Amino acid sequence: MAGTQTTQAATSARPPHKAPPSLLYMVKQVELVVRSRLDELVKPSGITALQYTALTVLERHDGLSAAQLARDSFVTAQSIADLVRSLESRGLIRRERNPRNRRELMILLTDDARALLEQYAQPVRELEERMVRELTAHQTEQFRTALSTAWQALS
Repeated sequence: MAGTQTTQAATSARPPHKAPPSLLYMVKQVELVVRSRLDELVKPSGITALQYTALTVLERHDGLSAAQLARDSFVTAQSIADLVRSLESRGLIRRERNPRNRRELMILLTDDARALLEQYAQPVRELEERMVRELTAHQTEQFRTALSTAWQALS
């Protein structure tokens, strides 16, 4: 009987096994810290991480509609409207009528935006390198592939 009580006491004294955090939780943690670091990085230019992201989307695909820019920048239509107004007032983007669809406005980068993106290209690369510093080149490529596959599965 004494042996049973000792075993029960030892068992109850051990902390319960904690499950690892969910992948969704971990992805959100990474997203929040990346956004925070990116906000700190681009703050001197007077833009936010979300605005920087939208500019990088336009750098890859200049001439998007607001709806497409919203989708590619991971923001809502209302958020993109505010973001576009802000970037336009700063002279970082301009809007032009789409010659193939006169009702649609295309959003284009200005030379000032291109200069800003060039100014931050290296510091942003360094942030990304810091994020994967403990990974091998092969692990980094696997990470990139896994993230892309996960995104496609949910899109």
